[in-house]
Amino acid sequence: MPQPLSSKDTALFRQVVRHCESRQNKKGIKLADQILKKNPNHGDTQAMKALILSNMGQTEEAFALCKTALKNDMKSNVCWHVYGLLWRAEKNFEEALKAYKFALKLEPGSTAIQRDLALLQAQMRDWQGYIQSRTAMLQLRPSLRQNWTALAIAYHLAGDYKEAENVLTTYEDTLKTPPPRTDMEHSEAVLYKNTIIAESGDVERALEHLNKVGKRCLDTLAVMEMRADYLLRLGRNEEAKKAYTKLLDRNPENSSYYEGLIKASGVDEKDHKALKAIFDEWVEKNPRGDAPRRLPLDFLEGDDFRAAADAYLTRMLQKAIPSTFANIKTLYIDTTKRDIVQDIVEGYAAKLSPPEKSEEPKETIYKHYGDLAKAAEVMEEARKLDPKDRYINTKAAKYQLRNNDNESALDNVSKFTRNDISGGPIGDFLEMQCTWYLTEDGEAYLRQKKLGLALKRLTQVMNIFDTWAEDQFDFHNFSLRKGMIRAYVDMIRWEDHLRDHPFYVRAAKSLVKAYILLKDEPNLAFGPEGINPNENLSEADKKKAAKKARKEKEKAEAEAAAKKAAAATAKNSDDEVKKVDDDPNGEKLVETKDPMGDAMKYLTPLLKLTPKDIEVQSLAYEIYMRQDKPLLAFKCLQAAHAVDPEHPTVHVQTAKLHKYLQSPSSTLPEPIINLVKTQFATLLPSSVDLNQWNEEYITKHASSPAHLQAGLQVRQLIAPGDEVKAKNEQQLIESLEVSQLEDAIRGLRLFDEWKSSGDAKEKYIEKATQRWEHASAFRG
Repeated sequence: MPQPLSSKDTALFRQVVRHCESRQNKKGIKLADQILKKNPNHGDTQAMKALILSNMGQTEEAFALCKTALKNDMKSNVCWHVYGLLWRAEKNFEEALKAYKFALKLEPGSTAIQRDLALLQAQMRDWQGYIQSRTAMLQLRPSLRQNWTALAIAYHLAGDYKEAENVLTTYEDTLKTPPPRTDMEHSEAVLYKNTIIAESGDVERALEHLNKVGKRCLDTLAVMEMRADYLLRLGRNEEAKKAYTKLLDRNPENSSYYEGLIKASGVDEKDHKALKAIFDEWVEKNPRGDAPRRLPLDFLEGDDFRAAADAYLTRMLQKAIPSTFANIKTLYIDTTKRDIVQDIVEGYAAKLSPPEKSEEPKETIYKHYGDLAKAAEVMEEARKLDPKDRYINTKAAKYQLRNNDNESALDNVSKFTRNDISGGPIGDFLEMQCTWYLTEDGEAYLRQKKLGLALKRLTQVMNIFDTWAEDQFDFHNFSLRKGMIRAYVDMIRWEDHLRDHPFYVRAAKSLVKAYILLKDEPNLAFGPEGINPNENLSEADKKKAAKKARKEKEKAEAEAAAKKAAAATAKNSDDEVKKVDDDPNGEKLVETKDPMGDAMKYLTPLLKLTPKDIEVQSLAYEIYMRQDKPLLAFKCLQAAHAVDPEHPTVHVQTAKLHKYLQSPSSTLPEPIINLVKTQFATLLPSSVDLNQWNEEYITKHASSPAHLQAGLQVRQLIAPGDEVKAKNEQQLIESLEVSQLEDAIRGLRLFDEWKSSGDAKEKYIEKATQRWEHASAFRG
């Protein structure tokens, strides 16, 4: 039986709850202790004190006290609710969900528990559970509009468009008088209903509905955009053309409006002359506009492109617009356009340069293509010309990071950061969630094999994305309260694809590569030289070293505990805990006992969201092979093979798996090996001669350096003898004639991988240097 409270203590308990909600932690603790002094086994008070301790950052103490509260009162919905809140604070949503559901069984009418359960279900994308929770909340309070809206969203995101529309229609029918036009919540709900109709595929009815309600909606621009889109999708091109023209009159810088106008006009994408005429018309209408001048550069070619690019760049440079490069850099993907732009800009430089200085034209930068040190040096000189220009400062830092000069880069960026906070410039980047710098910094450390700092920076990038995922939690309730439901649904869908963001993908791949390197070369945990200081010690010295290390570890743990205790009491004006980083250099990260398991934490989201990325599949293959899981490795290889069966990485990994299956691990059960062999035969039948298969690949792709290198790798794998190695080395040297710089650098690594003789490697470097004289990769 729970311990009952006196009326006085009951009043004090209500105050504890209020103090907890208002984050007045000290007052809450004081009153809770006052109650527990008289009622030491009162579970609800213990639970509320545990929640306050959690708010103060004392997680372990909070869980211990909450478990004691549960023992004292197992049937208290408050105790179970708090237990769920503690797990939610720890981001363990599965355990939190269990606790909420048990609390709700004990108190089915609790709106607070029902609300927290619903929010957690939305966070976990449990839409069926969310429908049940929102239905229950609607039944409890049918007069609250947000309950109707939330249920509609639940059905919508679960894919049940008909029920979502019915819920909104039912609420509209309950209204005795139509809401005023100024009611923003109603306006949003009406447009949201229209979106649901359109997404269900009934565009005709969506347009009819929009024509009925559009004039009463506050978001006029959204109505215009939706109407234009519907008309275009229905094939009513003349009306769509007028609709997009009105939108362009309103905003001539929106590129999507031009796309709609072109589709509505029925102009063929290959008819560049007609397309250019449309944009020229809008240049006349809007002489100051940028979009109608910039967009034609995407499709124009040859002399037409040169003339348009010349006119565009002249206008932009004369006005000294800082974003000029950002506006045109996407054109550089097309090497022909890149060369034309280079020629145009060099022409400007030649005209501007005084005769006596024309010996150092702009092409000096291009002359040093591949020379990372020189590129960083030139950018640093440019930065010094205008130290207050943040853009050039950023570019200079980026070039220095590409040159593995982390200290100079940090020194540069520190001129524009707050350096008086914890962590200095890096701490400021973390607060600003500046992913580009942290990613570049981590990759620079990875190239230098400084795995501790590499893992630290790249993990910090992952943490930023985790923060973005967690930040949505507050909006599950806030957006409904404010009626901003269309923006909320957009946010949910954006969050669902958060981890296929280019920077997450890039940082995650680099992080996985770092863990693979740590697995292959464990001694890199001691530094980039990979020297274990205890490796050559005698047994007695090893014991001494182990004892010393144990003492240092205990000391470090004591210091960390002290910092944690200090952090628990050190609060700002909002009474929030100040976090202290107890591993700024990633020393604990490199001490991991399971690098492959850690790597998979970051790779798993990529396998789900970017399954057609061959590099992602190949990295997963490498991890599974190191974990001795050939069946999972085969699945990844099969997925990559489905995307591009001729890809160099796929070719090499196919050969490696073939060789593995000839002498598989003795620890694996025979049925699994037989299953892998059977499935692998679909990629490479057992009857195929591996050597012949590889030679055919080399012949087929003789003009592609990347494919040739893959074939040579496999040839070396099949027959790792000196004669084969010499043949491979000669072919690598000859391939330099058709190689790009990246191919040549990758080929150089093969000499190290094969442990080639110095003579062969020197010949390769000598020939490569003749083509790329200033490339830093070929210097000793």
